[in-house]
Amino acid sequence: MLRVPGGAEGRCSAVASGGLVYAVAIDPDCAEGIANQTRNTLLELERVLAMAGSGKNSLLQATVYLSDISNKSKMDSVWIDWIGEQENWPQRACVGVQLEPGYLIEVVVVAAIHEAI
Repeated sequence: MLRVPGGAEGRCSAVASGGLVYAVAIDPDCAEGIANQTRNTLLELERVLAMAGSGKNSLLQATVYLSDISNKSKMDSVWIDWIGEQENWPQRACVGVQLEPGYLIEVVVVAAIHEAI
């Protein structure tokens, strides 16, 4: 089992075990606007997945938490550019929730590990 430390006490950004990676990401810079936060969050997610032996092409499931569900179409524009070809598409859900002040998006995923850890 591998644990990738998170930015807050008592939390991991990812745990890899049993051929799967369980990961979470937010924008480390808490940028202005949903498009910028989505881009930064997805870049952070890529970094965390790589540290755990996976990548965006191995995503199986994703849950996108939005502080304002009306931002879904703007988030989708960035997501679609990032995720690429249809063979990379995970099962995905979007949920409107209350996030920490200033944060507009949080992404939680399950991905396959490229190599057994």
